[in-house]
Amino acid sequence: MTTAACGPVDGAVEVVDPGVPGERPARCVAVVGASEKVFAGHFPGFAIFPGVCVVEYVQRGALATLPEREPGGRWVLAAVESSRFLSPVSPGDELTSEYVWSRKDGAWRCRASAATGRGPAAQIRLRFENRDAPGAEGGAEERRDQDVRARGADAG
Repeated sequence: MTTAACGPVDGAVEVVDPGVPGERPARCVAVVGASEKVFAGHFPGFAIFPGVCVVEYVQRGALATLPEREPGGRWVLAAVESSRFLSPVSPGDELTSEYVWSRKDGAWRCRASAATGRGPAAQIRLRFENRDAPGAEGGAEERRDQDVRARGADAG
């Protein structure tokens, strides 16, 4: 399976192994193309793939390998809990990422590591929540409506 989305990167992420939580990590691969638009300004003459773009590729792979998706669920990235960048990613690099999944408090969390052929590039922890689950925090419009209702109740 290959996934692509709108964001700061142009390439797609390919799921190499969907993994099994508690048994083996999921694995994805993405090729960082030299034509990525971020290279034009980051940095001319010495192209380095920005960390936020590494996080984007990792979160795309995480969404593609998210275990046990409930039918009709809307899983979204709720938090980048931590990120640590270990070495630069350059044009033409193959970025391989591995995901170790765990479930806690209704959310899925993954510890992800990303590497190039030169070695480790990043360690990232992400948390995903199902926004359609009962009791889940809704989207921006729903939160705005709740705020308006709360202000109305406070005024009365």
